[in-house]
Formats: sequence, C-alpha cells, structure tokens
Amino acid sequence: MTIAITNLDAPLGAEVSGVDLAGPLPQSEVDAIEDAWRTRLVVVVHGQTLSDPQLLAFSKCFGELDPPGPNPYGEPFNKTYPEINVISNVVENSKPIGGLGDGEAVWHADMTYADVPPKAAILYSLEVPPGGGNTYFADMFAAYATLPDALKKAAEGKVAVHDASRNSAGMLRKGYKDVTDVREAVGARHPLVRTDPNTGRKALFLGRRPSSYVVGLSVADSEALLDALWAHATQKRFAMCHEWRLGDVLMWNNLSVLHRRDPFDPGTRRVMHRTQIKGNQRIA
Repeated sequence: MTIAITNLDAPLGAEVSGVDLAGPLPQSEVDAIEDAWRTRLVVVVHGQTLSDPQLLAFSKCFGELDPPGPNPYGEPFNKTYPEINVISNVVENSKPIGGLGDGEAVWHADMTYADVPPKAAILYSLEVPPGGGNTYFADMFAAYATLPDALKKAAEGKVAVHDASRNSAGMLRKGYKDVTDVREAVGARHPLVRTDPNTGRKALFLGRRPSSYVVGLSVADSEALLDALWAHATQKRFAMCHEWRLGDVLMWNNLSVLHRRDPFDPGTRRVMHRTQIKGNQRIA
C-alpha cells in the first residue's frame, strides 16, 4: 500500500488512505500523518482493526501520552490500559463501561482546564449506532482570522478561567462542587487568543463555554464577550461533520479546534477508545 492524503470537502480535515495502523509504521508515514494533522487539523483513517496495545503504539508515534481526565466515577474505565479512555453509552452489570453517555456533548476542547492541555486526541470506533453520534470540528485559526476588528481588540490580551468541574456532557466530576459564581471557577487560566509556536498564526482558545470567566471583567462584561466569541467561533462556515463508521480512527489538533457530538438513540450501542498526546508547553 502507498499512503495517500486527501483533503475533505470541508473547511478542515483530511482522509488518510493506504495505511494499516495496526503494524509498525515507517517514519515517512508517521510524518505524512502528522503533517496532515498540523495543516488540516483533523485526520481520519477508515477501516482499521486495532487492539488496545496497537492503538497505544500508534498513538505514541506522535508523543508521550496523557492520562484521561477525571471521570464522574473516579476510576479508569479501562483498567488494563488506563491510558485509554472509553467513550460509551453501554451499561453492563448496572455500571457504565465508558463516559459521556448518549446525549449531546457541547462544543469544547479537551482538558483545557489543565495548565498544559493535551495537543492531540485520537478516537477509535469499536461499535457505532446506525445513526446519530456524529462529531463536528470547528477551525479556530479561521475563526480568529475572520473576527470583526472590534471583537479582536476586545479579546486581545484577555485571559479566561477554564472550569474543571464538569465534563463535556455536563456531568459533575468526582471531587468537584457546582460553580455558582463564575469568578470562583477552579481551573487553568489561558489567553483567549493563542499563538501557534510553529507558524505564528493566531487562533481563538475558548475551551468550553459553561462556567468560563474572563479575568478582570465584570460578570456581565465577561458573559457578553464570551457569548460573542462563541457565537462567531461555532459558525458552520468553520466546521466539518464526521459521520462515524466502524473502524474509523480520528485524530485532531486539540489546541486548534473545538469539537462537539450529536446525541443518538440510547437503545443502540456506541463504544469508542480514546487516547491523547501530551502537550509540551503552556498556552501563549
């Protein structure tokens, strides 16, 4: 097989073909996938069959792995390979085998409540429902580049608190309290505008909307600025939709996109295994 990269018919995203991720990859193929990930921000490879060790081996081609964020149940879903998170609505023996259930997961980037968020995430589909559960991505470079001048000026130099208390499905994490005053949210502080260290390009860096707060502003002014930025950043013109197939491997640039998920029929099964690549610098 010869590896091929084809841009999707969308503002971002690329399909990689001619590669079997289960076996050791030559460095040339790793480099090609990473280049597509950097330039197109989201990469999809169809038709893969991976064991957990093979998923881990592929993931480690791109850097050291980050452990999953804390889930509402306080223990790893995959106890044999705790670096793998399980995203699922399946319940076995009265206990969920994974997180995020079957509801909508709102627009977000992963673990931005950490001082150094993961730079990439990889999601592999083991079971998919017949419909629903689509995943969307929005390009934050394009979102920043098209900001109205007044909004660019309002965002420049501002820092936001990224709340750690809830996951993207809205569930309260174990050990956290509900946020009743956004000024008291617990989590990392990051600039609203990030500069990519490799290219110098600027991107919006929003994390997730619930309980976010712009430091130094009144709550009303913070809410107004964040509402305007989020309304702009999540427009369809910046986004792509991925309709899952069995055996898909999806890799995205966590620092440069937002993503969200559609709900799906709770009577169907959806099982995904997920890894993430450790970031190597604070957001600036």
